[in-house]
Amino acid sequence: MTTQAEYKKPLPRPSNPPHTKPFWEAAKQHQLVLPRCKKCSRYHFYPREQCPFCFSPDLEWVPASGKGRLYSYTIIRQPINPAFAEDVPYPFAMVQTDEGVRMISNVVGCRVEDLKVDMPLVVEFVDATPDWTLVKWKPA
Repeated sequence: MTTQAEYKKPLPRPSNPPHTKPFWEAAKQHQLVLPRCKKCSRYHFYPREQCPFCFSPDLEWVPASGKGRLYSYTIIRQPINPAFAEDVPYPFAMVQTDEGVRMISNVVGCRVEDLKVDMPLVVEFVDATPDWTLVKWKPA
């Protein structure tokens, strides 16, 4: 696992912090949570002000299984930011959680040659700094 002192890369900066704060706070505790609509009971991701299915503003954050499958991916061979140059090649992935939502993240803990669409994954937390824990995925 990467230690906080070793992490020298840019970190995510949510565009709407009030709506994403529960996600990042749970990640710091090494827990994956997802927004779910109280009216229609459907999960969704990315976090937003209302349910994208029934438009209800009555949402809750619930613990997720931390399990999913590799839905799609591409291999980054030339990073836009030089801070990621030592990591290439690395996968930029779309993961479908067991709850049915799709999340963009990275797959860690395996060679890019071993990636297969639909392979089982589990969540992996990377404590980048005392304030930021990144949510990534690894082979199950």
